Amino acid sequence: MKHLSLFFIFLVILLATSFSDAFTRNNFPKDFLFGAATSAYQWEGAVDEDGRTPSVWDTFSHSYNRGNGDITSDGYHKYKEDVKLMAEMGLESFRFSISWSRLIPNGRGLVNPKGLLFYKNLIKELKTHGIKPHVTLYHYDLPQCLEDEYGGWINRKIIEDFTAFADVCFREFGEDVKLWTTINEATIFAIGSYDQGISPPGHCSPNKFINCTTGNSSTEPYLAGHNILLAHASASKLYKLKYKSKQRGSLGLSIFAFGLSPYTNSKDDEIATQRAKAFFYGWMLKPLVFGDYPDEMKKTLGSRLPVFSKEESEQVKGSSDFIGIIHYITFYVTNQPSRSIFPSMSEGFIKDMGVYMISAGNSSFDVWEATPWGLEGILEYIKQSYNNPPIYILENGKPMERVSTLQDTQRIEFIQAYIGAVLNAIKNGSDTRGYFVWSMIDLYELLTGYTTSFGMYYVNFSDPGRKRTPKLSASWYTGFLNGTIDVSSQDTIQLQSNFSGSSSL
Repeated sequence: MKHLSLFFIFLVILLATSFSDAFTRNNFPKDFLFGAATSAYQWEGAVDEDGRTPSVWDTFSHSYNRGNGDITSDGYHKYKEDVKLMAEMGLESFRFSISWSRLIPNGRGLVNPKGLLFYKNLIKELKTHGIKPHVTLYHYDLPQCLEDEYGGWINRKIIEDFTAFADVCFREFGEDVKLWTTINEATIFAIGSYDQGISPPGHCSPNKFINCTTGNSSTEPYLAGHNILLAHASASKLYKLKYKSKQRGSLGLSIFAFGLSPYTNSKDDEIATQRAKAFFYGWMLKPLVFGDYPDEMKKTLGSRLPVFSKEESEQVKGSSDFIGIIHYITFYVTNQPSRSIFPSMSEGFIKDMGVYMISAGNSSFDVWEATPWGLEGILEYIKQSYNNPPIYILENGKPMERVSTLQDTQRIEFIQAYIGAVLNAIKNGSDTRGYFVWSMIDLYELLTGYTTSFGMYYVNFSDPGRKRTPKLSASWYTGFLNGTIDVSSQDTIQLQSNFSGSSSL
């Protein structure tokens, strides 16, 4: 009997361990939002239709041999079809961006009635199907005319123009939009666009990796970052003074957040990781929460880091109702030279940060391997260091090659692991309120064009009709959202079995 009792105790422990990680949609708060995301240039197409003018992204994409967003998924014409797919999937929210040059073709001044009508119709379609719109005002696509006129985000004139653009959006769409993100992944936007030259408008100092025609990597990313914060704060102030009491929406800034963890248990690597967090997270979060830049950045950058006036500091501080987190990958951080994932640059943000970063995946170079503990670490760090602000995970997903199968099992494993990490963070006290998969459907991607995709729906880009076909991940997300799939059970295996008969393109 003694041995039998021990057996049952062991069995109970085994069962408890087996199902401790199982969860369903119902384990999340009722008002938690599950959604999916796109952006205007990557989804809409129709770049020269109905009054839209070129953005810096048009110019940038046509300068490189990685494809462009001229047509992409043709969301401009197929938005009703896509919203129907979202409704069938059970999406609770859809994140999209407003094309500034479609809404206000000259960058400022007259509103384009056809552009305005498109976004009104899209929002109406979403609302009709019970899907909450989450609108990003700026997603890399500054009107080219403003870039030509004064240099865009490295000139303080952008603050006034962005605020005026935001004003139009709040006025025209604010009755139906309750969630606004001002500027997409502000950190990596400033770095990629004004330091490394890999995103529009493509500025960087001369280097052996990227052939930039203009830029200064040692100053421009910080100047752009400063103007991003001031433009965000200006739009936030406008919303609170003019719209919030009636429209009752929330407005936030989003950052791109790598997961960061020490490479070893050494004191040096712990210090290196804290320094990396100060640069990658604190650069934007500390001004938003406390009104100034991290000491680590001020000490390193000196006069290269812009200074907030007392009035600006007060305006930036507390200007975000929530923080948007865009997260895909996690790195180990070390103080020792090693196989850093980033190239060794002579100047710029990575050089200034002064640490080395290594892929945290099992494969040294598989940066896209699921490491959900990295996201948990971000959420815990923000909770402890920045007064536990409301957070939305605005992008998370896995790129896969555009091959001839729709069975994207790796994507499902990736997404469910990260959703589980979000649930763990919530249980540990994080005020995380939403999770958005990137992306709803296959899109034009900034760095890889059409060679890889993140979509839960396959888009046939060689078909003029841009036919959409659900991948296994779309079926999985549908099942998760309607409560028929229990993560960490046999449901996903059964889903894959049922799907196998229709998995070829």
